[in-house]
Amino acid sequence: MNLAFEFEGVTAGYNRSAVLRDIHCGIAEGEMVALLGPNGAGKSTLLRVLTGLLEPCAGQVRLFGQDVRRLQALDRARLIALVPQELKTPMAYSVADLVFMGRAIRLRAWQAPTARDLQIIERAMAYTDVSELRDRPLDALSGGEKQRAVIAMALAQEPRAIVMDEPTTHLDLNHALEVMTIVERLNREQGVTVLMTSHDLNQAAEFCRRLLLLDHGALVADGAPAEVLREDVLGTVYHCAIRVRREPDSGALLVRPERRPRPAPVPRS
Repeated sequence: MNLAFEFEGVTAGYNRSAVLRDIHCGIAEGEMVALLGPNGAGKSTLLRVLTGLLEPCAGQVRLFGQDVRRLQALDRARLIALVPQELKTPMAYSVADLVFMGRAIRLRAWQAPTARDLQIIERAMAYTDVSELRDRPLDALSGGEKQRAVIAMALAQEPRAIVMDEPTTHLDLNHALEVMTIVERLNREQGVTVLMTSHDLNQAAEFCRRLLLLDHGALVADGAPAEVLREDVLGTVYHCAIRVRREPDSGALLVRPERRPRPAPVPRS
C-alpha cells in the first residue's frame, strides 16, 4: 500500500502551546477521508502541517514518501492542492482568472500557457460545471458557485491529492451536495486522494469510507464510519448525549445530538 500522507509522532502548535500531540497516522493513495472533531481539536492545524504551512515541533510528515520540510513550495503544490475555508483573492478576478492561478504553478516564470495548459484549465472548469461562469467576477458568484470555482483552481494544478478545510461550511444543502458529489467523483474517477475537515458528521459518513476523529489534539478514533461514529465515543468528545441510528431504507448512518430536557419550572409560593 502506497501512502499519500504519513504522520509519525507529530506534535505541533503555536507560541509553544501544543495543539496536536503525538499523531501517528497514514492515509493511502486514493482514499477519501474526513477529519472530524469539535472546535479547537486540531483539525486545521493538522492540515497546515501537512501542507507545509506550519512546521511541527516534533515528528515527521511525509507527502507521497517525501519529507514535507524538504519540499519546496512549488514542489508541494504540484503534489497537493489546498481548498481553504476562505480564499482571499482580488474580487475583480473572474472565474477564468482564478482557475488560471491554479495552473500557474506548473509554468516557469514569464512562460505563456501552452495549448495543453489551456486545455487543462477548460477541463477543470467543465468538471466542476463553471465553464459558463468563466467571465463572471468572483464577487458576483453564489457561495456554491465560488466553491466550485475554487475546486476547479485546485484541479488545474493536476495534484495527486486535495486537502479541503470544511468545504461546505457556508453552503446550503443543495450546494453542499453539489460540491461533495464533485469531490467524490474526482476521487472515484481519477484516484485523487482527498482529506477534508468537517463538522457535518452525517455528510462525512455518507461520502467518506474512513473517518479520523480528533479531540484535544489527539487522534481518538480511526476507521470506517460505523467504527468511529459510536454514541459513547462521540458523547465523550462532543460533551453531549448523541444518538446514532441507521436510516431504514438506505442504511445510512444518522447522527444527532439529544436535547437536554428543560428543567421543570419552580412553583411559585
